[in-house]
Amino acid sequence: MSASAMNTSVRNNLNLLSKRDRLKNRLGGFNREEKTEYNLPKATTKQLNQIRKRLKEERKVRMLKVIALTAILFMGLVYVFLQSAKGITELLTY
Repeated sequence: MSASAMNTSVRNNLNLLSKRDRLKNRLGGFNREEKTEYNLPKATTKQLNQIRKRLKEERKVRMLKVIALTAILFMGLVYVFLQSAKGITELLTY
């Protein structure tokens, strides 16, 4: 690596740093000393169990859909491969 390429790389990196510093305090910025407060609703154990059951059911349905779609696509690819292999063998044996 030549010295001019190294200088260019360092200059470009410094330009990126200065842009980051200028944009840091825009739109309210970010203050490390300020803590974010969340107003989370209280949930009973019954509600949490219902949420857990619903999420498990949704995950199961999603996984079944993914498996079914994967199987269908795999079967389609196998079909296309077999058809193309049959066509290739016909061309080779002609």
